[in-house]
Amino acid sequence: MLAASRRRRDTPPPRSGTSEVQVLRGFLDYLRGSIAAKVDGAPEPQVRTAMVPSGTNLLGLLNHVTHVERWLFLGEHVRDWQATFTTVDSVAEVVARYRETVERANEVLDGFPDLAA
Repeated sequence: MLAASRRRRDTPPPRSGTSEVQVLRGFLDYLRGSIAAKVDGAPEPQVRTAMVPSGTNLLGLLNHVTHVERWLFLGEHVRDWQATFTTVDSVAEVVARYRETVERANEVLDGFPDLAA
């Protein structure tokens, strides 16, 4: 039981916000932080080892999510979505690129106080 009590527990998602943008940002940042935490500091080559039949690995998944954020919030074009699941970059480089992308995406979100508009 002692080992189980020492395991890191996930932080629950935020409960509310004062605007739609704050609620969206709260949930996005919760999910963004969760995926980045799974990859940040993960050892090589395990972070590149596929754990599912599709061949997806943690580092490739974070690289893909970076491209999704860039496409969705920054308007960048992606020519080959399948290629976004692979990278030769280091864990530190992929995590840093993801965090920088999230910062830029949040700046875009902050510019839209009314999501319905």
